[in-house]
Amino acid sequence: MNDRNWDAELKKIDRHLEGMSDEAMFPAKTAPGIPEKAQAKAAQASTSTVGVFLRLTLSVALGVALAFWPYSARCGLGLAAFLASVTTLVVAGGWSAVWTWRHRAAKGHVLSLLLVLWGLVLAGLDVLPRVGYAKPTAAHPALWTCS
Repeated sequence: MNDRNWDAELKKIDRHLEGMSDEAMFPAKTAPGIPEKAQAKAAQASTSTVGVFLRLTLSVALGVALAFWPYSARCGLGLAAFLASVTTLVVAGGWSAVWTWRHRAAKGHVLSLLLVLWGLVLAGLDVLPRVGYAKPTAAHPALWTCS
């Protein structure tokens, strides 16, 4: 067992605390000053919400366009182009999600996350049958290349 004299140790701590002022023990919390508030407002004013919604509009346009993909995406280069476009949609949705989060645009953020989900669903429809996880269909065969 420990042979320390805890009463003596606690008396030392008490003497040390008695010598300290209240300000040293409990520093006052300072509210953000006028320069900090002005700096934050200037940073917020320098960024534009128009740019945020322009990013979101481009992402939505790509998501809608992928639903009406005009080319064959069953195999080969058509499939590669489609999957590259779907990857672009997921990245654009994530990019929009970051910017809508920073600008506290809740509805835009939800829409961005839905775009990411839409891209993942589109990718899953084409990738999963080809890797053997889902049942292949005529529209989504199990082959990557055209033979």
